[in-house]
Amino acid sequence: MKADFNQFLKILRREQADRPVLFEMLLNDRLWRAACGSKYDVSSPLAAMCSAVRTFWYYGYDCAIVRGSGYWFNAPATEAGKESVSLNASAAITDRQSLAAYPWMDADKCDYSALDAIADDLPDNMKTVVMGPGGVLENVISLAGFDNLCLLLYDDPQLVWDLFEKVGSGLVKYYERSAEHESVGALISNDDWGFNTQTMLSVGDMRKFVFPWHKKIVETIRRKGKPAILHSCGNYSMILNDLFALGYDARHSYEDKIMPVEQAYDQLKGHMAVLGGIDVDFLIRSPESEIVRRCKNILEKTANCGYALGTGNSVPAYMADEKYFALLKCAGKR
Repeated sequence: MKADFNQFLKILRREQADRPVLFEMLLNDRLWRAACGSKYDVSSPLAAMCSAVRTFWYYGYDCAIVRGSGYWFNAPATEAGKESVSLNASAAITDRQSLAAYPWMDADKCDYSALDAIADDLPDNMKTVVMGPGGVLENVISLAGFDNLCLLLYDDPQLVWDLFEKVGSGLVKYYERSAEHESVGALISNDDWGFNTQTMLSVGDMRKFVFPWHKKIVETIRRKGKPAILHSCGNYSMILNDLFALGYDARHSYEDKIMPVEQAYDQLKGHMAVLGGIDVDFLIRSPESEIVRRCKNILEKTANCGYALGTGNSVPAYMADEKYFALLKCAGKR
């Protein structure tokens, strides 16, 4: 079955696609190497983009998730080799002096040429989907440290405002430049907002500091005629109307212990498409027969309208390949 980005566009528009459509934001390195074989190469931005295209095409996707450029926020290094780190591990910006001294990259001066160069290597009717270098809230937390950020919200809210402005404006420019390229079919604003039970910051602070920048990101992407996708982990029940007001075409990342994707689809389907959602823990712990049953049921429930099949978050290295392949089979991809 050939790649066809138009099928993914139908999902984003909440129209009925001609067949089941897959979506995944991150695949583990083992899957990349299996798909690319001797052509696996991430030594340069273009080489990494070519490897991403080969990988996503190999597993049956209509788009490849890539980075637009080397734009980044350089937080202090954390302990190497760790699967997780403390949200307080990096604190490059703790006061106004460190904010002024921080070496901000200029998103406008970064090299986006790989997005043009990749155009000739896109098979069938495939497109790239550009993800960000982390999101608005994620990067602020990374730069300030979570505990320090919470204290600054009381001690120096203007400093917090200025930090969000530096991060948010840089991301707006990154998405604007990335969306200009013909090879790009859609863009993902990837920004984790919460825990299992609540948002990272108070709802009031999310509305004051975080959501306005997401609104600008969506508007910037839309002006270029491209769909905007939100990837965000965490409980969003207390900010549901805010989520709708931002105008994203689709949302990704779901956990059963927050809300099973079947329920999330019922809740969101009148407002945005639902991408992925088959809980990672469920995939790891369940027999293949249960995975197939659940995937087939949600495809029947959604009838290829506003839903793309995939995991709730990503395909980590500790997930057995057979569990991932069981999901793919339900979309006719293996």
